Amino acid sequence: MKVKLKHLGVLECAEFELGEFTIICGKNNTGKTYATYALFGFLHHSKDLLSNQIGKIIESDISAVWQRGESDFDIDIEKILEKVPQMLAEASKEYTTRLPTVFSSNESFFSKADFCFTLNNIDFRNKIREYEYEHQFSSTNEYELAEPCFLSKKQGSFTLNVSSSIRNHFLHFYLQNALFEILFQSIFPQTFIASAERTGVAIFSRELDLARNRLLKEISKEKEINPLELLLKHSSDYPLPVETNVDFTRNLEKIVKKDSEIAKNYPEILESFASIIGGTYETKRGMGVLFKPKGKSLKLSIDESSSAVRSMLDVGFYLKHLAKPEDLLIIDEPELNLHPENQRLVARLLASLVNIGIKVFVTTHSDYFIKEINTLIMLNNENITHKKIMDREGYLKESLLNSNQLKVYIAEEARISVEGYKNKVKRQTLTLADINDEHGIEVASFDDTIKTMNRIQDEILWGDDE
Repeated sequence: MKVKLKHLGVLECAEFELGEFTIICGKNNTGKTYATYALFGFLHHSKDLLSNQIGKIIESDISAVWQRGESDFDIDIEKILEKVPQMLAEASKEYTTRLPTVFSSNESFFSKADFCFTLNNIDFRNKIREYEYEHQFSSTNEYELAEPCFLSKKQGSFTLNVSSSIRNHFLHFYLQNALFEILFQSIFPQTFIASAERTGVAIFSRELDLARNRLLKEISKEKEINPLELLLKHSSDYPLPVETNVDFTRNLEKIVKKDSEIAKNYPEILESFASIIGGTYETKRGMGVLFKPKGKSLKLSIDESSSAVRSMLDVGFYLKHLAKPEDLLIIDEPELNLHPENQRLVARLLASLVNIGIKVFVTTHSDYFIKEINTLIMLNNENITHKKIMDREGYLKESLLNSNQLKVYIAEEARISVEGYKNKVKRQTLTLADINDEHGIEVASFDDTIKTMNRIQDEILWGDDE
């Protein structure tokens, strides 16, 4: 997956490609969160955007079938597959118009913005061929009995078999959703985001609910005001990732009823997470989320717990109850409120997730986080010295990384090629960082800052050599 951005906040012209582990680092106000939220928003809306495109493509074929009065017919998936690049281009254009809603910002702020999502270096044709699909739907209304609709695609086939007596918009709806699943289910991952505002969300989500309920109760006393209409009108007060975090926290009592594949198959990952936060979470009806510190009998409410406990809450519940291989986990600043030692442990945790098939996308300011990722890369070269270090320092083979698993970008001002200019010009962009198995990731901004601090301290201690 590749994303190209133009005039998105401070990012004037940039592009990035998702790897198994994608990292965007850089100084404050350089566009990291803009890139993150834009990606999440597109993936969040992808079914809606692309199902509509599929619907337009099959519309004429379905009309022809209805005119012929056929109940059993086939749809050639390969013909639709040929139009995927065009579909993604149209979906990107439509999504660009939705950016103000995704960011909960003024439309004029995104008047020149451009978002483009493409698929590259992915042979998803084979995935689609091997995808097996079978579903039965029914359409009912008050005048007639249920009308069954059978849709099926065999493994190794590019044909969707349809058997249906439905002759209305329901069939069109079923077909475009089935084709979206067949074409894109294996490509677009289930995406979970933990925004940089997650610490506040953890504390105030229940208070927000109570305040809104009280407000609606007061408004309902005024006969001329429709409280439902007012609620819907002002439902997008926050950027989409923040609203998603709020909704996730509100629904925790339902979410905890099932265990994730990670909890079932990789309990050691949950144990690693518990060591980072120093305990475990639980939910209790009427009391919300509670935190139980390791080795202690007391249970703390979230507002009584540390900021580190609050900042990791969403990630903790995601890992225990929702996470599965092939997901995409997005974390804006995973180091948020964490001690440097725990920042290192989070880096190891995320590397372990990558190695079991969960794609990870993060933004970071943390030199500790990047250096720990470098250590995981550098240790992934079997020799006696590395094995001694791993045994002594507690590193596990499951958390080691190869450089080809990572895509790392620096949000910075750099000279790039821009349409309309002969020579490269300075623009706020994302620069692909160099990564190698011997030294890891090169991030000059972090290195320069550390060198400056060391120089100042050396001069304080030893005086100016001059």
